[in-house]
Amino acid sequence: MDITEQIAQLEADFVELGSLLEKSERKRVQEVLKREQKTVEKELAVKRQQKEKQARREADPSAASKAAYTVKINNYAWDQSEKFIKIYLTLKDVHTIASENVEVNFTERSFSVLVKDLDGKNHQMTILNLLYPINEKESYKKIKTDMVLIMCKKQTTKKWDCLTTVEKQLKDKDKPSVEENADPSDGLMTMLKKIYSDGDDEMKRTINKAWSESQEKKIRGEDMMDL
Repeated sequence: MDITEQIAQLEADFVELGSLLEKSERKRVQEVLKREQKTVEKELAVKRQQKEKQARREADPSAASKAAYTVKINNYAWDQSEKFIKIYLTLKDVHTIASENVEVNFTERSFSVLVKDLDGKNHQMTILNLLYPINEKESYKKIKTDMVLIMCKKQTTKKWDCLTTVEKQLKDKDKPSVEENADPSDGLMTMLKKIYSDGDDEMKRTINKAWSESQEKKIRGEDMMDL
């Protein structure tokens, strides 16, 4: 079924829903019909936009070549459930292009996204070295309003601390190292130094004050021992 036929079917559905709504007397039934009308109306708007773009491409065969350059998708968010890693890509109007223009390929430890001919550009993203293996056959994409949702199926229900092994390594590198049998106070000093170096002016003043007071108490304690 081509896009013109899809539009015709949706228009017929919309008309029939309106006819049923006029005949309906039950409030609950009316609410259901109104919700369905809004859903059909949104689908119609998307299909009409797709048809307009298709018509423009057919009228100007060189339009495809105008979308030749590709931009990288750098911004994304991710979340997880027990079974999936979810990656959210915000792309304005992505729901108005054909679904086949959004290509997602999975491997056991990576995935790539290519969105073709969106706003005159191609949009691309590749994530390598995922923290844990995924089930590539059960991973998939979802296209929502202004968004592509990548669903990576976990091979196990283990919780992910990071998305990739590189992020994990960087995170572990930032952790203070504590050697076995080391003095616990050394670990505390390392942590305080890190907090001091990363902190703002107010944090540094607070730490300096606390340090000075502790040294004064230590000196006073030593003086008392001498007595």
